[in-house]
Amino acid sequence: MMQGNALQDNSPRHRDGSAGDANYGTIGKGYANFRRPDPRIAELIDAALCEARTILNVGAGAGSYEPAGRTVTPVEPSQSMRAQRPAHLPAAIDAVAEKLPFEDAAFGAAMSTFSVHQWKNLNAGLSEMRRVTRGPIAIMTCDPQELDRFWLHAYCPEVIAVEAVRYPAIRDIAEGLGGTTDVLPVPIPLDCTDGFNEAYYGRPEMLLDPAARLACSAWSFVPDEVVRRFEDRLGNDLASGRWDEGHGHYRQRPTFVGSLKLIVNHI
Repeated sequence: MMQGNALQDNSPRHRDGSAGDANYGTIGKGYANFRRPDPRIAELIDAALCEARTILNVGAGAGSYEPAGRTVTPVEPSQSMRAQRPAHLPAAIDAVAEKLPFEDAAFGAAMSTFSVHQWKNLNAGLSEMRRVTRGPIAIMTCDPQELDRFWLHAYCPEVIAVEAVRYPAIRDIAEGLGGTTDVLPVPIPLDCTDGFNEAYYGRPEMLLDPAARLACSAWSFVPDEVVRRFEDRLGNDLASGRWDEGHGHYRQRPTFVGSLKLIVNHI
């Protein structure tokens, strides 16, 4: 399936191979401990891939959401992330979204989860995904216009601002893929096992754990003094009960519909 004359990636990359703005050689070492795929979200992605038997996963990381029972080809530029893939998953290919080393229409479907905001050239990556895929493409990402629905905006607006700049607009993703696109909101379970920021909507204590924050790349772009201010404010509000007075209802809410979206594209 690999092209013998695949284009070489000559764009600057971090030492471990990370191709985006975040250096996963530094922040990604404990990623798999907190970013475990949630089975309810996995069901939505699996359904979006329809009956395809061969799946390309771009920005595959440690293997989250790769469907069982299908032939998955993962692509991941970061050596640190490739090393965290469980032994039962296929080894990931060192490549970037913008230059996929595969022939046209090589895969029945393609997927990408929490990755498009890392790509240096969104349109090039989307065009490549569509070029090598003959069926549906499922992309899970966050809508930058809806990030402020999460209570974290009141405690650390700097993190939300970072995310809003990094995540591409939903319409840009849809236009880059062409064809027909459905945008599905993804309900986040209260006990979500995938530790992105919004997953802790009803468990605020988790965001006081530096290791949990490190698994969310946006925190690596926030100055230390901002993080300390956030920790002090949230810690004090949790101790005093102030957080629960304003946001405690989230502790009993079974799901939260925030910025998380599943973009499903068909030719």
